Amino acid sequence: MSTAPDDWQRPRPGAAGYRRDAVAAAGLAVATFLSWLLFSSAMTGQTHAPWWGAAVFSVLVAGSLAFRRRWPEIVALVVAVTFVVAQYSGIWEQLFNNICLFIALYTVGAWGRNRTLATALRILISVGMLLWLAGVLIFQALNPDTTPDVSRDGPLSQFAAIGLIQIITNLLYFGGSYVFGNAAWASARQREALEQRTLELEREREVSSRQAVELERSRIARELHDVVAHHVSVMGLQAGAARRVLERGQAGSGVDPRAVQALSVIEENGREAVDELQRMLGALRERNDDPSTTTSTRGVAQLDELVDEARASGLPVSFSTVGAERPVPTAVGLTVYRLAQESLTNVRKHAGPRATADVRLRFLADAVELEVSDTGAGAGAASPGGPAGGGGGGGGGAGGAHLGQIGMRERVAAAGGELELGPKPRGGYRVRARLPLAPKETA
Repeated sequence: MSTAPDDWQRPRPGAAGYRRDAVAAAGLAVATFLSWLLFSSAMTGQTHAPWWGAAVFSVLVAGSLAFRRRWPEIVALVVAVTFVVAQYSGIWEQLFNNICLFIALYTVGAWGRNRTLATALRILISVGMLLWLAGVLIFQALNPDTTPDVSRDGPLSQFAAIGLIQIITNLLYFGGSYVFGNAAWASARQREALEQRTLELEREREVSSRQAVELERSRIARELHDVVAHHVSVMGLQAGAARRVLERGQAGSGVDPRAVQALSVIEENGREAVDELQRMLGALRERNDDPSTTTSTRGVAQLDELVDEARASGLPVSFSTVGAERPVPTAVGLTVYRLAQESLTNVRKHAGPRATADVRLRFLADAVELEVSDTGAGAGAASPGGPAGGGGGGGGGAGGAHLGQIGMRERVAAAGGELELGPKPRGGYRVRARLPLAPKETA
């Protein structure tokens, strides 16, 4: 996984994060003061600081943590100095002041923006505390009167054992704050790098989706060109033939010259329309287009060939027709063919090696319906989509990949139909498209 640059700085928390720090610091300050009360009662024979001194100590050592993520280095210094001063001021609280010092050192490692300063400061405080502890132990060893109740007899005396326990505890204490702080900083760095990569992938996916839509619309435009050009050419030829017949029989037949003129206009307009469509095709068609796959020769009648091709590739496919067959507009037939082609392709890609497919073509009163389903288990699940362009996610089986579904919706929407796709209740995937045989009237 890629990480952020070496000069990466961890972003500061928002207002909510600072509020949480303030609440936690206030709670620690109260707990520190209450802990001082307990230690004062438990430690007899010691000179204790007045209550207000303990209150000031609690505010400094715990309350300063409210600013730990805003100024982590300054807070660590304040907590460390307060910790040391308290030991010589009769404040014998030994629980929460250690917790606060640990949190302060951890925060420098986790949130310090200047990594060199963060490392140097933690080492300075840790070494300073250990040297201070070593100095105290040496002083007590040279002055037995300071700890008269502690035995010094034997190679591992009571005094030596207590000293080793304190040294080992502090080494683990300061080492833990150092390691955990660095780990938190590294984790935040990797998390931000992952978030940045996720955003980049989302942007790339959006670009890919837009490109897929544009390419699919271009393909639809090319195919519509082929369909329209074919029919306009036929209209022009028929108009020209009718004009020539009328011209031959015009003399003495009472044929209105305006009819001949109208047919001439139709013929000329048809010729111009074909020329315009040819120029449009030159702009839309890609160099590597295969004319046999983009012309209007593909339609409902070629579904048998498509199914045979799928069987030849190793996919078991059944094909059936329901209802009385009727002529289907060329554009609608081409859309039916392309939907079946895309669905069967996705079955091969996503449904698994043992999947079978079923293609059904239904002729309804005012529409034709194509349904392609499979028995496979795709790579995901999708919610059934409503009208073309509506909901529906990526999934497996006949639903295919996300970009293929975009193309399906574009085609069905262009034909004014409805598209449903999604997993079947008992397994597998289904694509169902309903396409009107006549254009829908607009209000």
